[in-house]
Amino acid sequence: MGEGMATDEAIFPFISSANIACGGHAGDTDTMRRSIGLALQYGAAIGAHPSYPDRAGFGRTDILETIAGRGDRALHLSDLAQILADQLGQLQAICREAGVRLHHVKPHGALYNRAAKDEAVSAIICRVVAEADPFLLLYGLSGSGMRLQAAAAGLGFVSEVFADRTYRADGSLTPRTEPGALIHDPETMIGQVLLMIREGKVIARGGVDVPIAADTICLHGDGGHAVEFAAKIRGELDRLGIAVTSPWRQAIK
Repeated sequence: MGEGMATDEAIFPFISSANIACGGHAGDTDTMRRSIGLALQYGAAIGAHPSYPDRAGFGRTDILETIAGRGDRALHLSDLAQILADQLGQLQAICREAGVRLHHVKPHGALYNRAAKDEAVSAIICRVVAEADPFLLLYGLSGSGMRLQAAAAGLGFVSEVFADRTYRADGSLTPRTEPGALIHDPETMIGQVLLMIREGKVIARGGVDVPIAADTICLHGDGGHAVEFAAKIRGELDRLGIAVTSPWRQAIK
């Protein structure tokens, strides 16, 4: 949420957690305030969605100097902690203005994917989150090393699965640069969601069954089918009697 999409308010009635852009890849103080207001209106848990400081690439390019993208957009690993702390601090300050406490943190885009496989990056994220508030939950890719780093930092971890993305056989998301990375068909989408929730697995590309834990379902607010998908997921879960609620630390620690 808060990434400049006109559909945000239409999505809020269907969700229990909102990941709010906090100035890195998108967002500013006004969009953060509006998103927090909508979350309070619809009873959604408020989460920070920090990212690489990369508006040009919408945070979806890995700009850490150890991989690529050096040039003007390069980011040094030594600078990452302060960048993330600044983003979290800004959203926390706006939460305090509204009289509400931040509930969770979910890294965005390329930072999220990097943290899922890079122990050093994941450790930095967890340290920053724990220093900001040790009671914050960390939302991260199900089956990734982020869970271990969260435990080491004393954070509760929420295993996240994706409604609108396909998976590779190693449990990672298919990169957006590859064909078939995004799911556009609503029936394919809801079939994947229910399989992950009810059977604890996802069918990766190539037909491989990958074990998966589904504590929270991610749906991208900038997707072309975001409102339709959100309504379909919530409607189907309600129909099946599958409760949708915000996770709490004691339930998943």
